[in-house]
Amino acid sequence: METNNTVQILLVEDDEVDVMAIRRAFAKHRIANPIIHARDGMEAMEVLRGSGGHALLARPYLILLDLNMPRMNGIEFLEDLRADPVLHDSVVFVLTTSIADRDIVAAYEKHIAGYLVKGKVGEGFLSLVTMLDHYWRYVELPPDRGCNAP
Repeated sequence: METNNTVQILLVEDDEVDVMAIRRAFAKHRIANPIIHARDGMEAMEVLRGSGGHALLARPYLILLDLNMPRMNGIEFLEDLRADPVLHDSVVFVLTTSIADRDIVAAYEKHIAGYLVKGKVGEGFLSLVTMLDHYWRYVELPPDRGCNAP
């Protein structure tokens, strides 16, 4: 069975300026990984489940998650994601403006891979993109849902 090894990025972000900045940073680094944008946690779950008119997001993928969003915020999204028997092992990096201890603790309690504060990431998100590029080159991500290999 042939698998696609291109890591897709699910960007869960309601701020269009941040979305554009992240896309520009990927382009500047000549990283062509597909970026799928969801405006909140509810839309992100639809993308991950292939519902609500969205195509199913194939693995491998990484999720970049903002915490402060309408309808379903980042913590609520993580609760739903971790409770799902198919999606529970998704790799999630929180990318937010919040430096509140309660948000950091709540996110790590939901088994995120990292908590990144937008203000510390760097101008134009270039350092974030560099870190992610290194991450998915060296870390094995969960296989496709249809894969039964150990």
